[in-house]
Amino acid sequence: MFDYVLLSRLQFAATALFHILWPVLTIGLSIFQVAMEALWLQTGDEDYYRHARFWSRLFLLNFGIGVVTGLPMEFQFGMNWASFSVTGGDFFGSILGFEGAMAFMLEAGFLGIMVFGWRRISPPIHLFATTMVALGATFSAFWIMVANSWMQTPAGGHFEQGHFVIESFADAIFNPDMPFAVAHMWLAALETSLFVIGGISAWYILKRRHPAFFLKSLKIALVAAIIVTPLQIYVGDGNGRTVAEYQPAKNGAIEGHWVTNPPGEGAAWHLLAWPSQRAQKNDWAVSIPDLLSILETHSLTGQVKGLSEIPRADQPPLLPLLFYAFRIMVAIGFYFFFLMLWGLWAWGRHQLTAARAAERTWLMRAWVVAIPLGYLAVWCGWTIREVGRQPWVIYGVLRTGEGASRLPAPTVAMSLIGYLVLYAGLFAAFILFAIRILRQGPDLDTPAPDRSPVVLVDTRPQPREADRPAAEGMS
Repeated sequence: MFDYVLLSRLQFAATALFHILWPVLTIGLSIFQVAMEALWLQTGDEDYYRHARFWSRLFLLNFGIGVVTGLPMEFQFGMNWASFSVTGGDFFGSILGFEGAMAFMLEAGFLGIMVFGWRRISPPIHLFATTMVALGATFSAFWIMVANSWMQTPAGGHFEQGHFVIESFADAIFNPDMPFAVAHMWLAALETSLFVIGGISAWYILKRRHPAFFLKSLKIALVAAIIVTPLQIYVGDGNGRTVAEYQPAKNGAIEGHWVTNPPGEGAAWHLLAWPSQRAQKNDWAVSIPDLLSILETHSLTGQVKGLSEIPRADQPPLLPLLFYAFRIMVAIGFYFFFLMLWGLWAWGRHQLTAARAAERTWLMRAWVVAIPLGYLAVWCGWTIREVGRQPWVIYGVLRTGEGASRLPAPTVAMSLIGYLVLYAGLFAAFILFAIRILRQGPDLDTPAPDRSPVVLVDTRPQPREADRPAAEGMS
């Protein structure tokens, strides 16, 4: 029942779902820190400086765990998925190399300056370092999504004797799935981060701890959400239409759509249903007529390919999981959108002030509830993306079973258990340190450094007055 293929899939799923928790917030928090530093330099308001220092602690915690949990994923391509690596390695391996050289090294190279450079370098140079960290985090997401998008819609070459021969790197990078997929994931990172920042700020406001201070971060998150939340809905719609065009099996699975609608008739969208792979139909469904055609073709009678037209061996597994993961993700997206509207309404009625914000209990609680929802939506999205691609590891070319290394099942099971134990310990450590950071709160007493451009400060210990002649003589 648990063969090496299934165990390798479970291991990669567990490590990927755990790892994705950390870069999501790393991307968004790094950009937020750039905004805070820029606002401090522009306005001179020391609260922005203190926000940059406070949120950088959570950023650093996320970054550290993200690095530790990301390395085992790359090792698995060689250990558990060697056949896949041989087949697509010329392109896939190059993209992972780009991610390491262009993104991770850029991010890691400036991280030390960002963390330890306060009062040692001028604030404009520090802002530059923070910007490079944010740019590296974004580049990392870009290259990882390029690699995954190529697995979804392989392009830029041809497969010859079980090996991908590259003809055009540009076509492979800019494959059909790539534009919307990259944008959708990057916006998901921003959206999740905004509602984590807003939710933590709302928690402090409810506790009546530094309400004026955290109102600034809540309002900045709210202003950014005005752009990000509707844009994410638009990009998600485009991503869905790309899936319908290039991966009809995945699309049929997430929509519970079995029979292609005939010309002149619209396809119904199922709000709720229970898809049955055995029966090749929905056991039951609550449907809205014609809505699926409108959503996917922007036409009342647009034709949507049904899952029953796909050979059963090529249909994705776990259809109820795919169906409801998609709806949970969409529901969370609209929750964020309406929470943004609610926050704007309260702000317009002058309710988001230091004196009145804590009294808006339901609004603040709604923001606190939003903290884990972004992560849940990301999990649902990656479940749809990866489980929906099955039974292919490279869509339409290489089956998952053919891409797995032939390892003894007990060996894979032991490594899976080891990863689960290690990651449970890392998660417990994260919770412990995150709670400590939140309990301690921001440092509102230490003055901000001078904003003017200055030369590097010599922070080495100076000799005592009694030792100065000797020290000068030695020099």
